[in-house]
Amino acid sequence: MNPEKSQEKKPCFGQLDKVFPMQPDGLRKTPEECLTCPDKTACLRTAINSAEGVRLHEEKIDRAYDSGNMGFWERWLRRKTLKKRASSSPRR
Repeated sequence: MNPEKSQEKKPCFGQLDKVFPMQPDGLRKTPEECLTCPDKTACLRTAINSAEGVRLHEEKIDRAYDSGNMGFWERWLRRKTLKKRASSSPRR
């Protein structure tokens, strides 16, 4: 195995909508082909921690609010914290 080849990432690496796409039921699911990829953990972690990943966290907060598991003020605080964290993190 070529050591340089193992360091190369696939074009889909860390792209939230490709490695953790939204399903018709409104939830996200990792595709089957991603589950067999040797880089799946690093890839998903990169996608979730990216600027696109903020959207994922917002979706989770909104679902909790819509289901009644989170109140207005908690939702407001968590979304504000997410925005602050996203604006202070380096862009990729």
